[in-house]
Amino acid sequence: MRKSAALLVLGLTMASLSLGQEPDDLAVNPEMQREEIVNLEKEAARAIQLNDPAYFRRVYSDDFAGTLSHGQQVDRSQWINTIQSPEIKYESFNASDIKVRIFKVSAVATCLWSVRSIIKGQRVNIQIRAMHVYINTPRGWHVIAGQTTNLPPDVQQPL
Repeated sequence: MRKSAALLVLGLTMASLSLGQEPDDLAVNPEMQREEIVNLEKEAARAIQLNDPAYFRRVYSDDFAGTLSHGQQVDRSQWINTIQSPEIKYESFNASDIKVRIFKVSAVATCLWSVRSIIKGQRVNIQIRAMHVYINTPRGWHVIAGQTTNLPPDVQQPL
């Protein structure tokens, strides 16, 4: 009888401990999450180079809020229109120096965009610092906010 009671108490204790765990308490591999976001940043650069809006429709949230390097605020559809502009032809668009910080269900990614393009017939080489704020949803990581800043020529790295 005592053995059954002890097993019952042990079982109830274990059940109450496991029921008290929140999803945030469960083991999550932050390095895998970091790699996933690094891959999303690289995929975004490729989508910009190819003027491909599918990536942004999939990964950017419906209520995305961004600020372009010259200060213009954009929502998701305005951002997609910007990257699809026929006035810009990207020769290369690379994301490097990608750093990711994870905060439970959110993350901040920063990176360096190195861009070679032709804008209105003029060749342009620029570097931009980009920052994206992600949230982790049941459907994966989604960008909810972004900010870009053009680097002045004196701090740019060779393209």
